[in-house]
Amino acid sequence: MKGHFSIKVDPLASKELLHEYGFYYTDTLLTPVCTRDQFVPYDHDKIDVISEVEKGEVIAISEGIYEHGRFHRDFMLERRLADQRYDNWLGQLYDEGTVWGFVYDEELAGFFAYSGNQVLLQAFKEEYQGKGLAKYFWSRSVRTLFDEGHKEVATSISAANLAMVNLTASLGFKFKKAVDVYHKLNR
Repeated sequence: MKGHFSIKVDPLASKELLHEYGFYYTDTLLTPVCTRDQFVPYDHDKIDVISEVEKGEVIAISEGIYEHGRFHRDFMLERRLADQRYDNWLGQLYDEGTVWGFVYDEELAGFFAYSGNQVLLQAFKEEYQGKGLAKYFWSRSVRTLFDEGHKEVATSISAANLAMVNLTASLGFKFKKAVDVYHKLNR
């Protein structure tokens, strides 16, 4: 069957069958999880999170931003197809009403996409990256998810993404499990 396939497996499990059937390693994902009593919030008076944001603006922020994501790290997948996977996923989440805008000083700075209690995607415009703002935006978003009744908030991040590992740890997230991700591309 043609397609691009993913499988997630325990890092300690044998990978012999995966290799035998043409799967190849692409990433290790960590699962940070936080409960309200573990949560360490940060506040900033110029930060806001809004539920009304234009789809085109959000997709424009997403374009090309996930260059270190597992689909971009997959040497068998063309970069434009990797970008398209993320844009399609973000568009689907937007259509489901689960994308919030990050606003800094009344300007759209980025977005936060989720499903239930799972944080799935987030990104910032280039001019807002590397300024230490993520912990404030994440704080507002995670607090809102708790206020909506979720007992815990979880996400999945690449073990190679040290900035996100450090961000989630600073907010009180604890790491529950890891999985190795293998892909197979049939043309």
